[in-house]
Amino acid sequence: MLIIAGLGNPGTKYAGHRHNIGFMAADEIVRRHGFSAWRKKFQAEISEGLLDGETVLVMKPQTYMNESGRAVGEAMRFYNLGPEDLIVLYDELDLVPGKVRIKTGGGAGGHNGIRSIDAHCGKDYRRVRLGIGHPGSKDRVTRYVLGDFAKPDQEWLEPLLDEVARNAGLLARGDDAGFMNKVAIGVRPTGKDETAAKAPANKQSHIHQARVAARKPALSKSGPMADMLSRLLGKKDKD
Repeated sequence: MLIIAGLGNPGTKYAGHRHNIGFMAADEIVRRHGFSAWRKKFQAEISEGLLDGETVLVMKPQTYMNESGRAVGEAMRFYNLGPEDLIVLYDELDLVPGKVRIKTGGGAGGHNGIRSIDAHCGKDYRRVRLGIGHPGSKDRVTRYVLGDFAKPDQEWLEPLLDEVARNAGLLARGDDAGFMNKVAIGVRPTGKDETAAKAPANKQSHIHQARVAARKPALSKSGPMADMLSRLLGKKDKD
């Protein structure tokens, strides 16, 4: 059995917030794969179904983001599951909008929902990081994540949620690389990818410089060509 927990804040007030993209992904998985109707248990909304033959409990903690671990931890203890049986879907500021990355373990990266789950469930669970982009400065982060997705965001948000749900079976069977590849094919992220290494535009590599130098013919210091250049440049012979 697996638990897939989408993170967010409960209530219509928060429904469209960037911070709630985990809830949105959970909703789409349940809808696409015909899971049971949402019901309340473990301080969460839960739905059950099968993904590639694996029994899966999808959760949306109703404890508010900062206490997400209380709900998820309660479900894990009830079913006697460990961190290896948990997948968490959540918003990631450090990925461009529409990009997805999966990792197991690691730090919370300033995300209070992840910090809570780390505290209640252990750290070695799989983290599906859904890129929402960064507002550009730290003092704008809170307003940004607690703001609704803008209209232009739907160009990448809808395909992202669709691909995450469509390929959820790959998550269930542990094919993280396959999942990321499928989502990447179906979604065109927006913005600049800060994770890509970028060489200075005005600087050539030492290998390229060496190759160019090797192609340049050496100029002779004597002979007809040298004499002609000396006359053109106004260079006088020494007495």
